[in-house]
Amino acid sequence: MHGSAAIDRQNAAAFDGMLRIPGGTFRMGSDQHYSEEAPVHRVTVDEFHIDRTPVTNRQFKEFVKATGHVTFAEIPPDPKDYPGALPHMIYAGSLVFTPPARAVDLRDWSQWWQFMKGADWRHPYGPKSNINTLDNHPVVHVAYSDALAYARWAGKDLPTEAEWEFAARGGLDGAEFAWGDEFVPGGNHMANTWQGEFPKQNLCSDGFDRTSPVTAFPPNGYGVHDMIGNVWEWTSDWYSQIHEADAPKACCIPENPRGGREDASFDPSQPQIRIPRKVLKGGSHLCAPNYCRRYRPAARHAEPIDTSASHVGFRCITRKRSAS
Repeated sequence: MHGSAAIDRQNAAAFDGMLRIPGGTFRMGSDQHYSEEAPVHRVTVDEFHIDRTPVTNRQFKEFVKATGHVTFAEIPPDPKDYPGALPHMIYAGSLVFTPPARAVDLRDWSQWWQFMKGADWRHPYGPKSNINTLDNHPVVHVAYSDALAYARWAGKDLPTEAEWEFAARGGLDGAEFAWGDEFVPGGNHMANTWQGEFPKQNLCSDGFDRTSPVTAFPPNGYGVHDMIGNVWEWTSDWYSQIHEADAPKACCIPENPRGGREDASFDPSQPQIRIPRKVLKGGSHLCAPNYCRRYRPAARHAEPIDTSASHVGFRCITRKRSAS
């Protein structure tokens, strides 16, 4: 099979089970919340297809079975990469949310996160946990390299921040949330987020303590589930402190932008740590009104590429191939 016929067959296979996002120009970011979301600026993205849900444990199992992939969290660190660390502190593991029993200083995230030995995608809450009943929950404890490996195996890619945000908005350009401007319209929870005083009190008013099945909440206007809440999602963009300013003329609106530079993505507050960071989008089940109000399409978070956690997952996209 040759030429355009082969390309059409490849496209059809890759798009199976995905949703078409029409592309267009939209206002990316927000001037009303966290500084890294500003300024609002116009961006144009081409048509693409996106996974209907985050990648699930069931799907990730298929990938691991087919490839033998070992995730970052399952590989013991090389002591050479962590000079000065005590030998008994060098072990495979991942960050697990461990709620405290009392009020804590919200400026100190170590009060509710624990780097836990044996925590990985098969054991999301530690070595004694499992995913036996979580096939339809999003896979977690995946580092950027794991997400990218899955995407390539599936013949797909990871979305840019602009593509992700355009899809999350569901056609509601400028709306506060993926479903409109009211967080809980008519008292109905539209995403898996935190209710109560984070991190010690989780009222579970939405029905879930931690992750939820990927179709537990209504889809957005494009038919995509879980773009907000449940788990943060990796994008392919390097993190930048702020967005670029809006283009002065329509002719200068960025098309399919790829985000910041790797050498500018390091955490300036920790100059001794030189691990590049990618953009996470969508917020998670840990986002609360009193902490991390990032359950919005415009919200973004910097995540080191060598980090995995119990509230971080991903989904894939496919861009239209062209004949050559």
